[in-house]
Amino acid sequence: MLGLKEDLDKTSGLFNILVGVTGSVAALKLPLLVSELLKFSEVDVRVVTTEHAKHFYDSADVPVKIFKTQTNGRSDPVLHIELRRWAHLFVIAPLDANTLAKIANGICDNLLTCVVRAWDTSRPLLFCPAMNTAMWNHPITAEHVSRLQTFGYKEIPCISKKLVCGDEGKGAMAEVATIVSTIRQYLLHQPDELPENA
Repeated sequence: MLGLKEDLDKTSGLFNILVGVTGSVAALKLPLLVSELLKFSEVDVRVVTTEHAKHFYDSADVPVKIFKTQTNGRSDPVLHIELRRWAHLFVIAPLDANTLAKIANGICDNLLTCVVRAWDTSRPLLFCPAMNTAMWNHPITAEHVSRLQTFGYKEIPCISKKLVCGDEGKGAMAEVATIVSTIRQYLLHQPDELPENA
């Protein structure tokens, strides 16, 4: 894949954050989330998106490289492995009900879920659920969230508010400020020597 090496070069001293975005309307907050993360001088940011998420944001408003598909030649680097090697932290914001279910059951049928399946669990993976209140209240959702937590992934809980669909209740993605604040805690407690590609 042309340019992949340059896109994923590690810069000494920088903390590499991979932002995953899935098909919830909360994906419209992607440009704001990336912009807020880039305010930290010591970070580098890349985005991995699902196809459904692309309906909710304009890629022209996202000032970093967005990875969308897995397609590449036989001799090219394996993209989901290279993204896993590059990132020190992976945050999925928003994580919709469909992708939550896929991850909980080990399904890896797109670039984002392949990165999750290949993720080095010694590094932090944060997830921010976002879905309709009725979907959030379905019993299977709690099972799926619990399964991700057993993998060592950290939930940034959803919040209650009036949703775009008109329903009111729990299921909205955490505020961008909350997500950024949570990531900042990892920045403050990172080791002196960041892990190299593995």
